[in-house]
Amino acid sequence: MSERESRAKGGPGTVSSAGAAETRGTAAALPQEALEIAAGYAFGGPALDLGALLWDGRCLPDAQVRVPLPMLNRHGLVAGATGTGKTKTLQLIAEQLSAQGVPVFLADIKGDLSGVAAPGQANDKVRSRAAEVHQEWAATGFPAEFYALGGIGHGIPVRATVTSFGPVLLSKVLRLNQTQEQSLGLIFHYADTKGLELVDLKDLRAVVAFLTSDEGKGELRNIGGLSTATAGVILRSLTAFEAQGMADFFGEPEFDTSEFLRTAPDGRGVVSVLEVAAVQDRPQLFSTFLMWLLADLFHDLPEVGDADKPKLVFFFDEAHLLFDDASKAFLDSIAQTVRLIRSKGVGVFFVTQSPKDVPADVLGQLGNRIQHALRAFTPDDQKALKATVKTFPNSAYDLEELLTGLGTGEAVVTVLSEKGAPTPVAATRLRAPESLMGPVEAGVLERAVTASALYGRYAQAVDRESAYEQLQTSRGAKGPDEMREATEAAERRGRQQERGERGERGEQKEQPSVVEQVVGSGMFKSLARSLGSQIGREITRSVFGTARRRR
Repeated sequence: MSERESRAKGGPGTVSSAGAAETRGTAAALPQEALEIAAGYAFGGPALDLGALLWDGRCLPDAQVRVPLPMLNRHGLVAGATGTGKTKTLQLIAEQLSAQGVPVFLADIKGDLSGVAAPGQANDKVRSRAAEVHQEWAATGFPAEFYALGGIGHGIPVRATVTSFGPVLLSKVLRLNQTQEQSLGLIFHYADTKGLELVDLKDLRAVVAFLTSDEGKGELRNIGGLSTATAGVILRSLTAFEAQGMADFFGEPEFDTSEFLRTAPDGRGVVSVLEVAAVQDRPQLFSTFLMWLLADLFHDLPEVGDADKPKLVFFFDEAHLLFDDASKAFLDSIAQTVRLIRSKGVGVFFVTQSPKDVPADVLGQLGNRIQHALRAFTPDDQKALKATVKTFPNSAYDLEELLTGLGTGEAVVTVLSEKGAPTPVAATRLRAPESLMGPVEAGVLERAVTASALYGRYAQAVDRESAYEQLQTSRGAKGPDEMREATEAAERRGRQQERGERGERGEQKEQPSVVEQVVGSGMFKSLARSLGSQIGREITRSVFGTARRRR
């Protein structure tokens, strides 16, 4: 029986529920305090092996720290300062999930997670770590698919239609304020009711330009509270967004997120690696795109309740980017998504430098915690350290001292037991990943991408008839030059109205727009609460405004 099979059955090398350590060879008995901690990780069912307990400066390999497989959909946090080993921890967890038949999604921020597909390389450091934690290390590659946002980078292109992405998420990447976001929602509503399909950014730009044209003024008045000035701001934001090279991310064929749920022919879960290194300079975009992927999964997946293992574990790297500058409504939407997607069998792990990067409403739902070392060089660092310590259960360790003294590949762990209760805090020396700890060669990666069965499905962008072409036809088949002129004219009208409104505000107190009056009204808030209680599990879809894909 292999070590992995043995541990899944609660075999040798574990600590019995009675608290007696089954030692290997001539290993010394565990100290009483360590024995009590180790007993909290003595799970009987399938589990992932994280590493061995650290106590009083020593690694105790007979006290294994583990996390029950069914608890991986109770979400988690992997945190720690730069260079403390977070990426290797992701890789370690992803490998073991794959080995137990669970698909994994990883956002590859630094471009070094492609190595999960290739066997690791044995060296003195790896052999030493494996011996320290009683790991039977074997070089192993895992089944993987490689993706890239909009095809920018090495991977199968991941695109979304503008309609599917929705006004709320799009407002975040366009950095619109609340009034502008609500106005964009009205524009989406207008397009939906008129059958104008918003596939790519030029479709949306064409609709806004039409609504602010002489022909479309009547339509603009009919959709309630959308001023020419606000439409002009939205149009300019879209134009600037496209000028930054963002158009590639929107269009067809739209990516089907159910691709992330696949298993390989040998039963192992497929590890989906989304390369975002090429778009690191667009953090608002890639972090919001990750949220779209998660919202799309939530919308499409059926309820499964408490399952023996997750359908998917989704690692949300650089999580602070999602929360930075987010409105309260947006944060509430994220919290609801995290809370509700658990019942659909999806576990979400947020990866960031400090727990304080994650809002309290979300942090409170993350039952599995792996905290790497924190720095305490400045007063702000000290404050963050104290705040982090308060998020852990009571511990036998001095956590303030411990968290600043952890080495690379070491972490403080607490997870949910099989009964859903927090385990004792355990300082842990983590295992070494068995796949390659670094990127595979570019040529190897490119061949893996083009050989994928998904490549032919998503590689070539398609520009079919949608709102842009529909409006061209209805307006006498105007060509691209005329449409561009119409857009520029709409932007000019918006700027002129903005200047006029600013002048009027110099004369009198600014009055709230119709949109602001409606959104701020008690009736609207009451209706929103009522809708929220009625639609229950669909709240994330309604809040984010995402839409079902064309089938």
